[in-house]
Amino acid sequence: MASSTEGGFTVWLTGLSGAGKTTIGHAVAAELERRGLHVEVLDGDIVRTHLSKGLGYSHEDRDTNIERIGWVASRLTRHGAAVVVAAISPYDATRKTVRALVEEQGPFVEVWVKASVEECARRDAKGLYAKAFAGEITQFTGVDDPYEEPDDAEVVADTVALTPDESVALVMAELERLGLAPVAEPAAG
Repeated sequence: MASSTEGGFTVWLTGLSGAGKTTIGHAVAAELERRGLHVEVLDGDIVRTHLSKGLGYSHEDRDTNIERIGWVASRLTRHGAAVVVAAISPYDATRKTVRALVEEQGPFVEVWVKASVEECARRDAKGLYAKAFAGEITQFTGVDDPYEEPDDAEVVADTVALTPDESVALVMAELERLGLAPVAEPAAG
């Protein structure tokens, strides 16, 4: 496995809308940058706007979107970036496809950002879950479209039990253990 000085890697955060993927992903990216790595963040919502515009939310379109994100992550990994992806990526088979694609170029670390549908709905400032429960939005992951929980994630960050900082610490500990991120220097005191 490549060390952080030899090549890139991808940290793939998967979970329901509102679970905390983006929050944790950006904090992990900032910590990796602080430790001297070149980091690229691929946020599922932003990538969908720029790379997958026009795709809907059918199973096939979701797979296409995630495979596109995975392809970009694999290219960035190949060129030495620490790639942080935050995307719902609801289907296990597609996550495994993306893992294989990225692993042709470098390490892949899957992080399941775990939170119940009820908790995600409680956190939802945009009211999307309420609209999905009311039938105003269809094909909404976790409500009327499945989210297949990972069985092979390297890290499970239960954001109901853990704070964002604790979740980031879990991810960083795994990246350190794998030799992908330099161990943090102790804070000067």
